[in-house]
Amino acid sequence: MASSSRSFVLASRASNLAQIQTNIVRDDLEAAFPALSFGTSFMTTEGDKNQSQALYLLGGKALWTKELEVALKENVVDMLVHSLKDVPTTLPPGCEIGAILERENPVDSLVVKQGLPYKTLDDLPEGSVVGTSSVRRVAQLRKSFPGLVFLDVRGNLNTRLAKLDAPDGPYTALILAKAGLVRLGMGDRVTADLTAPILFHAVSQGALAVEIRSDDQEARELCKKLTHQETQWKCLAERALLRELEGGCSVPVGVSTSLSQIDKSASELTRATLEITGCVTSLDGSVHVQDTLMQEVESTRGAEELGRNLAIKLMANGAKAILDDITQDRRKRASDAEKAE
Repeated sequence: MASSSRSFVLASRASNLAQIQTNIVRDDLEAAFPALSFGTSFMTTEGDKNQSQALYLLGGKALWTKELEVALKENVVDMLVHSLKDVPTTLPPGCEIGAILERENPVDSLVVKQGLPYKTLDDLPEGSVVGTSSVRRVAQLRKSFPGLVFLDVRGNLNTRLAKLDAPDGPYTALILAKAGLVRLGMGDRVTADLTAPILFHAVSQGALAVEIRSDDQEARELCKKLTHQETQWKCLAERALLRELEGGCSVPVGVSTSLSQIDKSASELTRATLEITGCVTSLDGSVHVQDTLMQEVESTRGAEELGRNLAIKLMANGAKAILDDITQDRRKRASDAEKAE
């Protein structure tokens, strides 16, 4: 157990949502360990600073985590609080995921501009502009809604909602993660949830994670109290899928995961039937590869193995060709952007 003289500092990004999520974790730790002291620290990351370029061109998820991980590894802070969907599937040496908290609803949601009567994507007139910074969402929705126009939108949730509601703004609606809206107390802005098979959510969407130093045994022991095993097994399967596909935050990989027939021993999850569906969609929505695997698993290792096996199956069935095309497209666009500067 951690020494009562040690004070733990939790760090995260400086956005309003990141601070709320960090406070959730801090409050859980204070409730579980009232004799210990927990503080918070917030910083701006590269992903927060660069609001002009599309995420598709900026690259991987380290945009949101790199500066934080430097502070962690230099012992400036003790724990990092992340939206797990923003965490690279391979962490830097010396870092590990210490806890995965119980997941909020992982679905994406449609949010319509205030004052407009539309209730679903089917209601939107042809040519309506839908804002999202996610190529995953755009790729999947183009498949079913070819008449809509998709436009990049960046910034924190408050900024994006302000852009949506501006009378002279171009957006008819936005697609946003429901979990973020709920945590910000803006769940009333959800017009409709977008569920599979119309839209498969991002890997680990809706889950919070705590990153720690691998040599910090005290922090690891504290994190055990925070981990929600059902969420952990599902998210680790999803992350193993993405890791095998070698996808970053701007790759159109969607998932849907469920656990059933759950067995526990002394509150420890010992066995469950895990079902995971994964999909990879071309940027224009014309090619969509999707498959499902279901298996009884008995550990996090078994969950990860199932995710990897699904990725291998998707790759063999056409996902590799889609991802290769996307890599070439990104390189070409980045090169064109450099030449234009």
